[in-house]
Amino acid sequence: MTHWFHRNPLKATAPVSFNFYGVATTPAATKVCNDLRLSRARLLELFTDPSCNPEMMKNATDLYFSLLQGFILSLDDSSQECKLRYIQNFKWTDTLQGHVPTAQQDAVFELVSMGFNVALWYTKYASRLAGKEDITEDEAKDVHRSLKIAAGIFKHLKESHIPKLITPVEKGRDLEARLIDSYIIQCQAEAQEVTIARAIELKHNPGLIAALAYETANFYQKADQTLSSLDPAYAGKWRKYLNLKTCFYMAYAYCYHGQTLLASDKCGEAIRSLQESEKFFAKAETLCKEYGETKGPGTTAKPSGHLFFRKLGSLIKNTLEKCQRENGFIYFQKVPAEAPQLELKANYGLVEPVPFEFPTLNAHWTPETLAAFDLTKRPKDDTAKPKPDEEVKPLKEPDIKPQKDSGCQIS
Repeated sequence: MTHWFHRNPLKATAPVSFNFYGVATTPAATKVCNDLRLSRARLLELFTDPSCNPEMMKNATDLYFSLLQGFILSLDDSSQECKLRYIQNFKWTDTLQGHVPTAQQDAVFELVSMGFNVALWYTKYASRLAGKEDITEDEAKDVHRSLKIAAGIFKHLKESHIPKLITPVEKGRDLEARLIDSYIIQCQAEAQEVTIARAIELKHNPGLIAALAYETANFYQKADQTLSSLDPAYAGKWRKYLNLKTCFYMAYAYCYHGQTLLASDKCGEAIRSLQESEKFFAKAETLCKEYGETKGPGTTAKPSGHLFFRKLGSLIKNTLEKCQRENGFIYFQKVPAEAPQLELKANYGLVEPVPFEFPTLNAHWTPETLAAFDLTKRPKDDTAKPKPDEEVKPLKEPDIKPQKDSGCQIS
């Protein structure tokens, strides 16, 4: 079963040379700086390389972050912060707010911003894989795993590193709690979509599928509510996606709940459940059109033309017709005026983020290497001061051509 996921753009960043002429006083110190520059440039290249896979990404992130830790961690395990933490200025854009960057002279800001992009890469890798026509079982597992890894990275940044920033996060920026929470919840919801598709494919109990769909709809609704206080100019398109997925999975929940009711000889209630499913599906269809017409950061697509959307429409129609036939021939039950209350709780298949930790300090960082950085030799005229209005070029993300059945155009 193919999937379609909305994606916001990657964060963009200004180049960083790590050239500390005069400050790095030994070959070992200079080598660490060169390695930092090269490993950072390599990681940024991989973000937009369509051939990059999770193993390549992990190797690149482990190398860069293990080197960057030398600007953050104390080598003697004391609580004292590293003397190099504020030596370099870093500039990063936000996924929703255009090309004017936020700049901070703080290695922790670089750690959380690059970590955020790594999490976004895992979501984009999952999206590319999930949109294939004939996704294999192993590929579906990769999608599921990648989304859980992304959720784990976002969670770790929020809980362990963003609170250490000296400069408070501005409202509406990527590192703010509302956005981070929405990304975490969206990753969990999308991973559960993969679980639901697998359960349907293996013809699991309709009650389990209905419960999973209901829990997934609730995830999407929660993510949307988290963004409700953000400026619609930035978050409007993203919220349309979360709304349409909420309605889509409520339609799924009522559809499969109807099957459960029919199997329990409650045909009248089953018909009412399917009618409610039709209502949510129609609402999702309207939201699909609105999503396509809404301007803002993120994916450009026509989700109502996607196979995953069309399949559900057919399933609801066929199941409702079956229930109506059965009621006309066998049950003759009255159809209730009120839709059944969904009080469904899934006992299996719920997604939790995969715990994440940054790598340990690179072996090239020794007390001697750190001591070789002489901060008294920094130039008095510090040219690294931020220029707030200077734009940073967006990353050129790989074009994702629509599959024959997808109805999608990804930008």
